[in-house]
Parts: sequence; C-alpha cells; structure tokens
Amino acid sequence: MQHWFFLSAAIALEVAGTTSMKFSEGFTKLAPSVLLFMFYAASFVALTLALKKIEISIAYAVWSGAGTALIAAIGILYFREAATTLKLVSILLIIAGVAGLSLSGAK
Repeated sequence: MQHWFFLSAAIALEVAGTTSMKFSEGFTKLAPSVLLFMFYAASFVALTLALKKIEISIAYAVWSGAGTALIAAIGILYFREAATTLKLVSILLIIAGVAGLSLSGAK
C-alpha cells in the first residue's frame, strides 16, 4: 500500500511543479523557478519509489493522467481558463483511459 502513497505524492509534487512553472512567468521569478525544479525532482523520486511495486505502464499512466486532469482543473478554477465542453470531455476521456489501463493490470 505504501507504493500507492508514493504515487500519490509523486502526482501532488508534479502538480505543484507545474503550477510553479506557471507562477515563474518564464523563469522571471526566482522563488517559483527554484520550486519548480525542487517539486519535479521530488516527484521523480517518489515515482521511482512507487515503481518498485507498481507496473510502469500503470504508474506512469496514473501519474501523467491524474496530473494532467488536476492541472486542467487548476487552470479552470484558479487561473480562470475557459471550461469548454471539449476540454471537459477530454479530461473525462483521460480519466477513463487511466482507469481502463489500471483495471487492465489489476490482479
């Protein structure tokens, strides 16, 4: 079960890194720029630890898919990006794809 904690941490850290990327404004702000690298490095460490017990296809799909969906939600809710029907359907398709891939590897 600990490996799923590491995967969840990797997702949260990747989302924090991507959000820091937005706040860095093209590396013009020091603190978010430094945080971006710190969060991504920590995310890769946590993902690597998760890969000890989770198949790479499942772990990477969950990591990237959940991260993408969360960043899209943050973009809509915090950064006031447009919430178009196509964007929302696409997020649902990402979630469905990750769920399908995860179920295909269930033991």
